[in-house]
Amino acid sequence: MLKAIIFDMDRLLIDSEPIWQEAESKAFGKVGLSLTPEQMRQTMGLREDEAVQYWYDRHPWKGVSREEVEADIENTVIALIKTKGKEMPGVRQAIGVCKGKGLPLAVASSSFFKVIDTVLTKLNIKQEFTVIHSAEQEPFGKPHPGVYITTAQKLGVAPEFCVAFEDSPNGVVSAKAARMKCIAVPDVHVKDDKRFLIADVTLNSLSELSKEHLA
Repeated sequence: MLKAIIFDMDRLLIDSEPIWQEAESKAFGKVGLSLTPEQMRQTMGLREDEAVQYWYDRHPWKGVSREEVEADIENTVIALIKTKGKEMPGVRQAIGVCKGKGLPLAVASSSFFKVIDTVLTKLNIKQEFTVIHSAEQEPFGKPHPGVYITTAQKLGVAPEFCVAFEDSPNGVVSAKAARMKCIAVPDVHVKDDKRFLIADVTLNSLSELSKEHLA
């Protein structure tokens, strides 16, 4: 029996892929690392410090700490969200369908709290969520299930009675590892990733969501 609904945020509620790519391109460029959009999608769904570590392990740089690169990316993302952030199609419709079930809604994101707050404030939907949790407070980010397990605990619901909405392969793995049902809305650039096959339902857009999908 479904008791709670949990949303990822980036690329699901807000069209943030171009924002993250612009911010990462600028920050990594400052340390001499030029990444293509395809390369940056390799870390889609990861916590930002883990994404920075991913590239540092493969192309180590000198003179600037990883923490400084992380902060540079985060600050640029926040600024860009405020000026360029756009709501993804179907967000309000999906929230309405979910609220129609009379169940609590939550956000469980790899983004840090400052970014989450900026997005939800920009979209004016912060009030819709009972719990807002970030992998910032977890030992590991997605695809580790910790962020989802903790979110379920904060909701007071067992993970197996939750459904998670995800757009990234790493996010789908995270939700399923937490023993949740998962509705995938794949980012168009990674929709052929085979990890989406483990999702319980796959939609092209949140606009397609109906109460039958939550049955």
